[in-house]
Amino acid sequence: MWKIPLFDTGFDDRETEAVQQVLDSGWLTMGEQAERFEREFADFINVKHAIAVSNGTAALHLANLALGIGEGDEVICPSLSFVAGANTIIYTGAIPVFAEIIGFDDFNISPEDIEAKITKKTKAIQILHFGGNPCNMSGIIELAEKYGLSVIEDCAHSPGAEYNGKKCGAVGDIGCFSFYSNKNLAVGEGGMITTNSDDLAKRMRLMRSHGMTTLTLDRHLGRSFSYDVIELGFNYRIDEIRSAIGIVQMEKLEKNNIRRKKLTKIYNERFVDIYGLKVPFDNCFGLSSNHIFPILLDRNVSRSGFMNFMKEKGVQSSIHYPAIHLFDFYRRNFGYNNGFLPVTEEVAQREVTLPLYPSMKDEDVHYICDSIVECMERRNWR
Repeated sequence: MWKIPLFDTGFDDRETEAVQQVLDSGWLTMGEQAERFEREFADFINVKHAIAVSNGTAALHLANLALGIGEGDEVICPSLSFVAGANTIIYTGAIPVFAEIIGFDDFNISPEDIEAKITKKTKAIQILHFGGNPCNMSGIIELAEKYGLSVIEDCAHSPGAEYNGKKCGAVGDIGCFSFYSNKNLAVGEGGMITTNSDDLAKRMRLMRSHGMTTLTLDRHLGRSFSYDVIELGFNYRIDEIRSAIGIVQMEKLEKNNIRRKKLTKIYNERFVDIYGLKVPFDNCFGLSSNHIFPILLDRNVSRSGFMNFMKEKGVQSSIHYPAIHLFDFYRRNFGYNNGFLPVTEEVAQREVTLPLYPSMKDEDVHYICDSIVECMERRNWR
């Protein structure tokens, strides 16, 4: 359907071979491939612990639980994010408190508004490195230390991104990664938790697999014959197939991120001469992983008209994101209304995400930009 889709996994024979080796082994549930994936990811992020889980939502849920967040607590988080971030706070019985973004040039959460939202009930700050562009972590960590709060990094967009020489996922107390199909490191469904805390890692490993003291692999290998259950746990395990794909994707990640950066540079160079929109993150706080390429349409440009025009040109686009606090569930249950976060709400109405993935050709970017020029010049698409 699409001449240029929004994303592409970029899988090749290496992923196919890795999956086949798992199938040939006869062991499909979490085992040695998962352990290897964890070791290699921990080394890449430069943390003591990496814990592979079934998806990024599971990672965020376990992170909140491990930090002791529960009934009556508050966690400050962005509204310009995927809804899983706020949902996982509610899973614990806590309340998500939404903070404003920095502005039209930076869609990341604002440290100033975080501080304005802190109360005696605040237990943690959960941030998202939007589009793979690191947040102002110095300001956020300073607030966390000042008020005695924990910091959860939602790194769904940012495997390989860096802040002040540290990989995202190694700055806060816990980092949470998603390996969904459209991510820089994709396995279909999967996630990873990173931390330097032995205690947090131990608790999250227990909760990942029903709170059991030994795993099925331990019993399969004869390392144990039974188990105890010492935590209320979940079935948040990853499997061997996705772990094997993840190992191959790890080998490609740095090269693919470099390619994403080059494509982003071409976009930025072309957009200097295109009116009707602006590109955020001109001054990123660190090294971006360039997960997506967001643009902000001018107020007089119809987003639906723009996206339909691009669709006619065979270019898929998307929106990142509708504001969480304005979803019907959040309006009904938490009383949020329009005007609570005016900058977030305006960005949520004007943002469009353009295709960005390593197998894109340079000419694909030029075709997209040429199509946008045509779109803006015709002006009869509104």
